[in-house]
Amino acid sequence: MRRSKKERQHLLIETIKNNPFITDDELAAKFYVSVQTVRLDRLELSIPELRERIKNVAEKNFGDEIRALPLEEVIGEVIDINLDQNAISILDIRKEHVFKRNGIARGHHLFAQANSLAVAVINDELALTAKANIKFSRSVKENERVIAKARVVETDTASRRSLVEVNSYVGNELVFKGEFDMYRSNHQEKDEEYENSY
Repeated sequence: MRRSKKERQHLLIETIKNNPFITDDELAAKFYVSVQTVRLDRLELSIPELRERIKNVAEKNFGDEIRALPLEEVIGEVIDINLDQNAISILDIRKEHVFKRNGIARGHHLFAQANSLAVAVINDELALTAKANIKFSRSVKENERVIAKARVVETDTASRRSLVEVNSYVGNELVFKGEFDMYRSNHQEKDEEYENSY
C-alpha cells in the first residue's frame, strides 16, 4: 500500500525506534518503495545508517560494561551482553569480507566475530583464548547477516578458566559453532601460566 511521504516518514521513524537493527532493504520492502527512497527519507530525517545506529545502541548500553577488551575491538556489533552469562553480536557480510571469485565469506571473519564475542562476555580485565574447537556448517555469502550468540557454559575459578559456546546463524540456519576455552585473570603474574598452557 502506497502512503504519502509524510505518513511514510512518520512510520519510518516509529519502525526504526522500535527496531534500530532493521536494514534499508527491509524498510523498502515494508513500505513498498525503493532502497534509494528509504535512504533519502533517512537523510531528510537525520536518521543514521544501520551501522551507525547499531554502534550508537552498543555504546549507549554496553560501552562501560565490557571489561576484557574495548567495545570497538569486538568484531561485529554487540547488541546484547550479560557478563559471564551471554552475549549477541551482528556481522553484516560485505565485499571486504568475501573472496572475489565466489562471494563467499572468508572463514576467519566468522571465527573473529565468535572469538571476540567470547572474550567480551567474560567479566574480567583479562580474557584470552587458550583453546578453540570450531566447526563451519555452511558457506556464508556477501550481503548475509551473521548473528553470533555466546553463552558461558561453565567457569572454574580454581583454574581461572571459562568455557564459552558460540553459535552463529544466518536467519535460523546454524553456520558456525565454536567452543572457546577462555583463560581469565586480572593478575599480571598469571600471564606466564597462560603462555605455558597454550
